[in-house]
Amino acid sequence: MFKKGDLILYSVHGICKVEDICEKTISHVKKQYYILHPMNDKNLSISTPVDNDKVTMLELITKEEAEELLESFKKPGIDWIEVDRERGEVYSEIIKSGNRKKIVGIANTLMRTKSNLEKNGKKFHEKDKKILADIQSILFSELAFSLDTTPEEIAKIVNSYLKETNYLN
Repeated sequence: MFKKGDLILYSVHGICKVEDICEKTISHVKKQYYILHPMNDKNLSISTPVDNDKVTMLELITKEEAEELLESFKKPGIDWIEVDRERGEVYSEIIKSGNRKKIVGIANTLMRTKSNLEKNGKKFHEKDKKILADIQSILFSELAFSLDTTPEEIAKIVNSYLKETNYLN
């Protein structure tokens, strides 16, 4: 269980601060709730049950973990799945798991594939664009936070690593 004041990674909202933990009764059911505030949207307040297993709530990665994840962009990503629907389902399940190493693998693969397709005058699938944009938004923000830099700087570093290893031209 997280504590008041903790910074966590919460589902699609990214880094959030646990502002409070309180008890609420909804539909005659009393539960503990986290009151979260996304760091990138101070006006938004999220109330979610402490035992909510439908969304991902994770501790933030350490500086060392962030450095290791960033370095992994120098290696190949995960296997490309040719069937769009299957790829979307598999990648979505991995993202929901919260496993940052596997998520980095997806981002790596999608970034390389996007570059290769565009280089050959082909279009990158809209679903893949959305998955990549979502990953980059949340993952790059978390990496930036852990490494005390900006998401834009993380994107530059990742792109330079991919270029160094001939994955992007």
